[in-house]
Amino acid sequence: MSLRKGRLQSQYTIVDGLRMHARVSVESVPKDAPVVILVHGVVVSSRYMIPTAELLAPYYRVYAPDFPGYGESEKPKQVLELPELAATLCRWMDTVGIERATMLGNSFGCQIIAEFAMRYGDRIERAVLQGPTIDRHARNLPQQLWRFLLDAPLEDASQAPLQAYDYWLAGLPRIVRTIQMSLSDCIEAKLPYLRVPTLVVRGKEDPVVSQQWAEEVVNLLPDARLAVIPGGAHTLNYSAPLELSRVTRAFIDATQSHLQEKESLNENTFL
Repeated sequence: MSLRKGRLQSQYTIVDGLRMHARVSVESVPKDAPVVILVHGVVVSSRYMIPTAELLAPYYRVYAPDFPGYGESEKPKQVLELPELAATLCRWMDTVGIERATMLGNSFGCQIIAEFAMRYGDRIERAVLQGPTIDRHARNLPQQLWRFLLDAPLEDASQAPLQAYDYWLAGLPRIVRTIQMSLSDCIEAKLPYLRVPTLVVRGKEDPVVSQQWAEEVVNLLPDARLAVIPGGAHTLNYSAPLELSRVTRAFIDATQSHLQEKESLNENTFL
């Protein structure tokens, strides 16, 4: 059976004086189709989000930005901290005309989404947290390095050169500071502020995000459920995009009517 994939194209916008790159779907979908923003992980870019973006593009308006300093976006002199990354995402949404969106992040991208939801809760509609870091029970560099080393052979081998290219684009100082930022962030303190329907997705073989931590994340969220992908590792968006897109589509379908009813209720309240 052939997979239905959508086309993506590069889009550049100016945000806070910096040229920001995004991969954007160009498929014809209904004007009211949900907007899905893919949020990349630590040091990398939207490049490794392409397999999932292509599978979601026939159904949704899909955007996958590169944050300033990473991928094809312009590099600011200073590394943007988490609150600045969240603010940049909000201003980028303003620039491209997105009012609210479903956000799907991998790994550190989940930390950016949690920060974003805490500051701009009215701009997020749903969240898909795939492999959310950092497990508070292993928040130190040696344990994280060991877990990522265990994960490496479980991922699709073609991902390594893509990541190496993104690391080279970012440069060593930005790599070091971004990893420090990821390790020092306490995502568990922010998750209760993510007050939208949320799907936590874990690869069953993922050594970076344990089952215990994934369940803890779900319990900290006000409205969340957990999906476990058999055989999956940490980067499902690249290594298992079909399975990730399948559970994401089911989640969006299951929550769409609820959100529409809520919007209708809010509109009637102000009549």
